[in-house]
Amino acid sequence: MRDPSARAVGLTFLPMALSETDIQRQKEIQQAEELLFSGHQELGFAKGLFLGNFVADWAMPYPRLTEEQQANVNSAVAELRTFLEEHLDPEEIDREVDIPRHVIDGLGRVGVLGMTAPKEVGGRGFSQMQYCTVLEEIGARCASTAVFTNAHHSIGIRALLLFGTKEQKEKWLPKLMNGEQLAAFALTEREAGSDAANVQLTAEPNEDGSHYILNGEKRYITNASIAQVLTVMARTPNPKKPGKTAITAFLVTPDMEGFEMIEPRMPKLGIRGTATGRFRLNNVRVPKENILGPLGKGLRVALTVLDFGRTTFGACCTGGAKTCLRLAVDHANTRKQFQKTLGSFDLVKKKIARMAADVYAMEAMTQVTASLIDRGLEDYMLETAMLKVFTTERLWDAVNDCFQIHGGSAYFDDSPLGRMLRDARINQIGEGSNEVLTSFIALVGMRGPGMEFKEIYDTMLKPWRPDGTRAAWGAGMKRLTAAVKVPEVPVRNDRLKSYAGQLGRLVWRFNFAVNKALITYREPVMEMQLVQERIANAAMEMFAATCVLSRWDSELSTQGRNGRHAVDHIAADLFVRRALRKTRHFLRGLGDNDDNAILATANAVLGQTSEAGRNGQ
Repeated sequence: MRDPSARAVGLTFLPMALSETDIQRQKEIQQAEELLFSGHQELGFAKGLFLGNFVADWAMPYPRLTEEQQANVNSAVAELRTFLEEHLDPEEIDREVDIPRHVIDGLGRVGVLGMTAPKEVGGRGFSQMQYCTVLEEIGARCASTAVFTNAHHSIGIRALLLFGTKEQKEKWLPKLMNGEQLAAFALTEREAGSDAANVQLTAEPNEDGSHYILNGEKRYITNASIAQVLTVMARTPNPKKPGKTAITAFLVTPDMEGFEMIEPRMPKLGIRGTATGRFRLNNVRVPKENILGPLGKGLRVALTVLDFGRTTFGACCTGGAKTCLRLAVDHANTRKQFQKTLGSFDLVKKKIARMAADVYAMEAMTQVTASLIDRGLEDYMLETAMLKVFTTERLWDAVNDCFQIHGGSAYFDDSPLGRMLRDARINQIGEGSNEVLTSFIALVGMRGPGMEFKEIYDTMLKPWRPDGTRAAWGAGMKRLTAAVKVPEVPVRNDRLKSYAGQLGRLVWRFNFAVNKALITYREPVMEMQLVQERIANAAMEMFAATCVLSRWDSELSTQGRNGRHAVDHIAADLFVRRALRKTRHFLRGLGDNDDNAILATANAVLGQTSEAGRNGQ
């Protein structure tokens, strides 16, 4: 989503003449600030990086399930695996453009469709880490089934679990837990996709306020035509601000008069088994009791729910990447060319090594991020965004590499790789396009140091401000400390201390680079997406490297080196080496790049006037 979050930074700390565009930007910033920063704020791992801090306890030591939790998840995965092997045929699902009802019923029976819901409402009471382990099993086999499950549970039911009243939960949850009824999450419209704040579907209260009248259209909604309960985002009048509107979440059922299914199954390239639909609401009367969460806080509902969905998104991508690695290894060890197996050639080995390293990192990053939810932390929006971008990009790389290793045979319909290629492409778009999330990571991350610089500057202009000197002194000391102190990355195993030291120095360099960008570009950095991309990519690589070091350190400390872990740790070593090198590359690119040439070329092709000078690039 573009969440209005893409502009949520508060970076105006140096004076500039304000044009009409700048004034509009300030309004957007204010709206985003109200949405994203009005709740509980924590200095989490990602935000800490931008301030030159290494918030170790968010990722270290590596999170582990209790013995009871591990036993429960092992049993659940074994039961699910047996069911999937007997009843799930991903090729048939793709061919028939449908997930059979007996598969949905079976997923309900084994508990997948209500796995994280409390036991008292019919769920299994699994933690997010446990659920990610289960979803990885589905993602390894069938992307359509994984997306269907995510839409039902991770963002459909999850909205009701997090924001529903006692009466709402009692009314709908029991049948949703076992799959007797299904859920959907309806946000996207013609003008509202990544730009989630641009929802146009309206909800007007009737005269006595007992109902809201909903009008408008939703599209690209997973499970739309098979769901019995849909969380629908609509624009409502703001009773406290006449003439203003806000977005509210409503629970809508398809049996309500005026609910029109325009297109039950929109034809699409991949994840063909999912029922992706388009529907219209024509004067649909929805009782006020069906408002989900506070009136006017629908975007808060959406952002919170998508944080949960992005962790299971990461789990499904991890499962898919593991399948790619297995298929690549099997083929490389058996296919012969020039009297050698493919696995004898270095360029094939390079692809397999990269896949193995990425798989280890994807799994570690998913579990660390899921653990933030399980620990009851609240401000993990950046970490879930990083996870989503990282795992979807690495899955695409894995599918592409596996496809190349299989060569021409992958191109024919008797290979699963064509389906996997088509299925994987949506991941970089769904639940927030990766480009939007990349800017979001950079901008929200830069808000912390930006606000500290603003505090210092405001006090320089107005030293008589109440408590201004004290606040500026505190902000200045924080900036100074981050500038001179290299943070410690605490690992226990001596083998990893060199990598930990390199990572700590990169955190210091990263903070310096962020400060320089803020001072050099000032507010225009909010529009400079090529700068944002390098900053976000560097942060993501450091987060991924931290998760890998955390997992590797834990395994070395508690399990020693057996055969399986020996292979894993070779892959972990490669990943950390590559992540540190990539981080250095992104930081160097902030000063040595072809941005002006890129923008000039694009502007010429697009027929646009160059904006490089205005953007400071």
